Amino acid sequence: MSIEQKTRFFRQLVKCGLKEIEVAYPAASETDFGFVRGLIEGGEVPDDVWVQVLTPARADLIKRTFESIAGCKNVIIHMYNATAPLFREVVFRNSKEQTIALAVDHTVLVRKLVEEYEQKYGTNFRYEYSPELFTQTEPAFAVEICDKVKEAWARAGTERMKRIIFNLPSTVEIAPPNHYADQIEYFCRHVSERGKILVSLHPHNDRGQGIAAAELGLLGGADRIEGCLFGNGERTGNVDLVTLALNQYSQGVDPGLDFSDIQSVIDTVVYCNDIPVHPRHPYAGELVFTAFSGSHQDAIKKGFESQNRLWSEAERTGGNKYWNMPYLPLDPADLGCTYEAVIRVNSQSGKGGIAYLVKQSLELDLPRKLQISFYAVIQELSEKTGKEMRVEDIVQAFCGTYFYRAPGISLPVTGGLVTMKDGRLDLKSFRFYHGSNAEPMELPEAGVVLDEHRRIVAKVSVDGQVRILRGEGNGPLSALLDSLRANLDLDFQIREYSEHAIGQGAKVLAASYVQVVEQLPGQSSGEGKTYWGVGVDSDIAGSGLKAVISAVNSALRASERKLPEDKKGILYDAKISVGVVEVAKDLKASLGYEVPSRMQRVLFEILQSIGETEGALDSRRVSEVFDAAFVRHDLVTPKPYTFPPTNGMSINGTDEDAAPLKLSLKSFNLKALEQGARQFSGTILFASSNGKGETRTVQGEGNGPLSALLSGLHEHITQRMTIRDFHGHSLGQGSEVMAASYVELVLDSEEDQDPTRELQIGSLTNFTVGSWQKRLVADEEREATEGRKKKVISSWGVAKDVDITASGLQAVLNAANGLNLTLV
Repeated sequence: MSIEQKTRFFRQLVKCGLKEIEVAYPAASETDFGFVRGLIEGGEVPDDVWVQVLTPARADLIKRTFESIAGCKNVIIHMYNATAPLFREVVFRNSKEQTIALAVDHTVLVRKLVEEYEQKYGTNFRYEYSPELFTQTEPAFAVEICDKVKEAWARAGTERMKRIIFNLPSTVEIAPPNHYADQIEYFCRHVSERGKILVSLHPHNDRGQGIAAAELGLLGGADRIEGCLFGNGERTGNVDLVTLALNQYSQGVDPGLDFSDIQSVIDTVVYCNDIPVHPRHPYAGELVFTAFSGSHQDAIKKGFESQNRLWSEAERTGGNKYWNMPYLPLDPADLGCTYEAVIRVNSQSGKGGIAYLVKQSLELDLPRKLQISFYAVIQELSEKTGKEMRVEDIVQAFCGTYFYRAPGISLPVTGGLVTMKDGRLDLKSFRFYHGSNAEPMELPEAGVVLDEHRRIVAKVSVDGQVRILRGEGNGPLSALLDSLRANLDLDFQIREYSEHAIGQGAKVLAASYVQVVEQLPGQSSGEGKTYWGVGVDSDIAGSGLKAVISAVNSALRASERKLPEDKKGILYDAKISVGVVEVAKDLKASLGYEVPSRMQRVLFEILQSIGETEGALDSRRVSEVFDAAFVRHDLVTPKPYTFPPTNGMSINGTDEDAAPLKLSLKSFNLKALEQGARQFSGTILFASSNGKGETRTVQGEGNGPLSALLSGLHEHITQRMTIRDFHGHSLGQGSEVMAASYVELVLDSEEDQDPTRELQIGSLTNFTVGSWQKRLVADEEREATEGRKKKVISSWGVAKDVDITASGLQAVLNAANGLNLTLV
């Protein structure tokens, strides 16, 4: 610190009521020496304040220290030397006797100079000695050296100001705080003439336990504590005097210090030390009296209501006003703070508080300009409703404002302060290409920026209609903006962009923030209104594109303009739908089906086969194909759709042989048996290819509903089937929710009826197929190695029902309908 900073800090300490202030190590530098002289000659030291100066046990430095305090009224000379074995043996190579002699000889010198300066300047002196590294020193040796120092000082008396100060520092905190307290208690019990001594504590915070060590040390018998404001000091710092004092204050003990204007103390410390006070620092952090949780706010508000009644009664009767408040052990007003930040977001702390809450709730670290923009939203809502903003309100407002789909929040949401709904634009999928090259490019890793010319082909839902947008630019975002300009007459430019990672490792996500400016006719570049957008994705390109769409959605909400129509409504186009996973994502976005990974390849093969003849397929046609292929099993394709021959598998039969048998579930009943087994009993319609149908009663047992159904079916058909895969999920929301089930059946040949290959399915709501699938893959790999490639006929079935069990059973029957079964 500069002289000016040191002086300001000293004045603040005096204002807080500290009466013993260690101002410097005067012999260390001319700056420190000059600072001490400036305090004395400038009249900065009040008559009731003791200036404490530090010096090691060296004669030349001790003499220089005395020169610095010449003319001061009250002075504490603080001398130290290291006493721990580590320092005696390694650093100074002194014996115990030499260490004692060093302390005693220089104490004699201090006493001589004290007597000289008393006579010359009339200074009042006190003496403090520190066995440095006390907590690492043998307890008995610490007592011994202090007794020798006291004897050499020969001036200790029983009056407080005559007592010698033995400062016992935890120079490096190396043990739990109770150990420090035990050492203090030992010292107090064994040192001679305890009544002539002030035992002083000097805890450091290397283990983060400085406060606890100081409080336990007081209980161990200490009289005095040395520390710093907010703990700023060497390494992890000294003990924090502010927290120590206010801990006592909160328990009804007057610490003798004044922190009634805590903000002025914070401002001084931050200015002088250039170290900010942490937002969560006890008593002083900007968030310590702020309750972000709705339940905390509610409890505090009820506490204020109760306290107002009690205090009114106390004023009427002349009783005491007690502070008794949920979540607030100390009255913020006692520190000069208001109650505003406790119960709501105010104009002073609102931006930081809201940004902190968004980060804690959504893991989004908003850029400052976005903080300002979103704060205006919250401020408007608060003024409009007259209500305090809860956590849920702020999160909902954020998601609604920026069309952000936070985990656990499904759009639309109504009934809150903000009605949340999907934006008019929704990015479904995208693909990048290098320049005019038709080959798709790999997406960049997070933090990697490529300046090459790009082409984008994006699937975007526009007012509920899936459309293909194409554009070009020198980067992903500019290419998307070009596609919006070319296809939807939306002209925007990017003004601000920032990003950061969410999480770490394999699950890391990228968060992007984009501010766009709209270019309206007649406006110069950059003059239009601006909008912010937020996007999160597993890759940085996807998060940036989502952020752009988010910002544009904000603009569309503000203007409610009509966008150019596209009557094609393309969902699948073989020219741009280049991946199995991409098609599955499109199907989920448009129709709600979450196609299992094993089934995705089958669906892709079917769409490719039909798309080569029909071209682009809209959502209605894709839905028809899906139902025909996996529900009704009456799809006729222009050519067979199978996996490559090397796989040795036929999927859902071919169009060459129409399925001779169709099964449908009429009714069923399940009965629980011992050891978790199930008994299926039901009626199933077996319809033949000539249109005739026969309803039969089917009964079977298995370890779950599906295996029990298969067991019963095997009594009525000539073939044997096993379940290869099963998946399920919900469709819709609320009272209209349904269960969707996906089942893959494998038709086994008679010579291959290995019962261990059958999937063991228990409860439909609690099962895994991972171990079975691993065993199946291992079998297939072994068969391939041995050259025994068998043709396995497989069929997928899909069903929906309000009942999850019924959905799974019908999916089994729908899968069976694709296996060309023969009735017994």
